Amino acid sequence: MWTVEALRRDLDAGRTSSRELVERALSRIADPAGEGARAFMKVHAEAARADADHADRLRKTGVRRSAVDGLPVSLKDLFDVAGEVTRAGSKILADAAPARADAPPVARLRAAGAVLVGRTNMVEFAFGAVGTNPHYGTPKNPWDRKAGRVPGGSSSGAAVAVADGMCVMGLGSDTRGSIRQPAALCGVAGFKPTQRRVSREGAFPLSYTLDSIGPLAPSVACCAAYDAVLAGAPDAALPALPARGLRLLVPRSSALEDLDAEVGRAFEAALGTLSRAGAVIEDVRVPAFDRQGEYFKSGGFAAAEAYAIHRRWLDRAGEYDSRVAKRVALGKDIAGWELVELGLLRDAYRKEVGALAAPFDAFLVPTSPCIAPTIAEASASDDAYFRWNGRILRNTGLVNFLDGCAATLPCQAAGSAPVGLMVCGVAMADRHVLAVARAVEGALAGGSAARA
Repeated sequence: MWTVEALRRDLDAGRTSSRELVERALSRIADPAGEGARAFMKVHAEAARADADHADRLRKTGVRRSAVDGLPVSLKDLFDVAGEVTRAGSKILADAAPARADAPPVARLRAAGAVLVGRTNMVEFAFGAVGTNPHYGTPKNPWDRKAGRVPGGSSSGAAVAVADGMCVMGLGSDTRGSIRQPAALCGVAGFKPTQRRVSREGAFPLSYTLDSIGPLAPSVACCAAYDAVLAGAPDAALPALPARGLRLLVPRSSALEDLDAEVGRAFEAALGTLSRAGAVIEDVRVPAFDRQGEYFKSGGFAAAEAYAIHRRWLDRAGEYDSRVAKRVALGKDIAGWELVELGLLRDAYRKEVGALAAPFDAFLVPTSPCIAPTIAEASASDDAYFRWNGRILRNTGLVNFLDGCAATLPCQAAGSAPVGLMVCGVAMADRHVLAVARAVEGALAGGSAARA
């Protein structure tokens, strides 16, 4: 996988060009032995080549628009691109009117010189954590592809595209973990920002309350570079934090229970490595994390808001992925008083977790309690699908309900199934959490860190 810093150095030194990087990305997408045909809904080959050539011309004159200038990126299919139909992974929107303007996150990427190579596949309307799409196919997880494992969702194509070298960054969305789950299962990094830091305008919504927009990329530092662009951060540089002295909370709760053996081993090994690197790790009981059933009862905010969004297409419900349609239908019978109580519960949860997290730099949990199941396992029946869906998204939703921020990074041993370690914080602690996550990443890599 590429990294932002390594590519920036190569571009500045003339060892490569943006056009060469784009051609490599397009070659990976077109490889018949790969997953490009399922990972991408649309490829912008000629436009990407033209944009890459423009970046190369500017670089020769000494102009570099940002740290990500000239690097190939992909967009989840729910983002508006001027002149294109935004399908959100659905057949229903295939005949919709083209977007009149780029979504603000897309416009910011363009202004920073990012080269858009195409639109990536996703779970229909972003409503699912497994990653399957019966309309446009399901891209296979890059790990153990022979077994045909799920990529995770809903940003399924984005994770596969990054892991397979089809782009440097995949722009995704995260309502209950849709960036972090596929990133973890596919062995890449991902970042869910505090919701209000990145505009959601021009992104097809799942939940007005919980949706966030962020990057999937090869490393935490790569995510940080793109987060700065997406959020319009005035200072793109992260503070340099050593692992030594970090105060890290491990929340003893259901988030650490019922882990796959591979996940449990990788998480405990990561904690051991961080402790030896000088991080101060404290186990603290967090009862609020054990009440997740209350936070997402009957689908919670997402089901109620998705039902409001999709009411206009109820007469076409038979054209939906049946499992997505069932989740949308959950919102029909949620009463107004239930949403009021849910909002009050969320306020209390944020205060409780905020008070517990205040003395710490971040809290750590496994991103997903399981490794990726096979597509066959997860699709065997509705019961199997919803069981795997709930298991994959179990831990990540805790951050969305908090309106917090979180980075996931790979923590498995070399050659093992991908396992994500999630570094989490409260609202608006984003750049600090990214700096902590980069320090954690460096410690796990044996001190070679701060790779970008």
